[in-house]
Amino acid sequence: MIAVIDYKAGNLTSVVKALRYLGAETQVTQDPEVVRSAAKVVLPGVGHFQATTVLHELGITEAVRESVAKGTWFLGVCVGLQWLFEGSTEAPGIVGLGHFAGMCERFPALFKGAELKSPHVGWNSLENIRDDSRLLKDVKSGGFVYYTHSWRAPVVSATAAVTNYGGAFTSVVEHENVMGVQFHPEKSSAVGLQVLKNFVEL
Repeated sequence: MIAVIDYKAGNLTSVVKALRYLGAETQVTQDPEVVRSAAKVVLPGVGHFQATTVLHELGITEAVRESVAKGTWFLGVCVGLQWLFEGSTEAPGIVGLGHFAGMCERFPALFKGAELKSPHVGWNSLENIRDDSRLLKDVKSGGFVYYTHSWRAPVVSATAAVTNYGGAFTSVVEHENVMGVQFHPEKSSAVGLQVLKNFVEL
């Protein structure tokens, strides 16, 4: 069973629909005990990083820590990826899970002397895909996925793919059983479905 965490942040319904389309048994939950007992956990999210305070209030942050420590597969989507880092300048007082080092920051207003539009919305390509990535199995560098975000995660040792917009940022992060995607796989056509399929089949 895949526990899909509901913290009232955006794209929950479309993610669940895509997982069920792939044949996954899902349970939408705000219950830490369901998170602890699930085979896999998905944290979707659209909107402000501030929304992740609910995860602390519900006791889900600690449940995720315990689940991850015992090897449960975890996938964060969009804000769910950003939450895996130490925090975000979007909500400076809110602490992320801290599984990966670094802070998420807003896209720069200027890049190479030209104005950079923010949010970054639309299709962009995955580059530098790590050969050992299980989440990106059968996904080729250059494949296009759909984005809508104004904050981005830094490139770190666990980065499994980057996307270039105002410089490179982490589009996919993956270390052992913990994974995250900045794009919306449920809106990313065949590439997005392949990513979700890979996660379901882990």
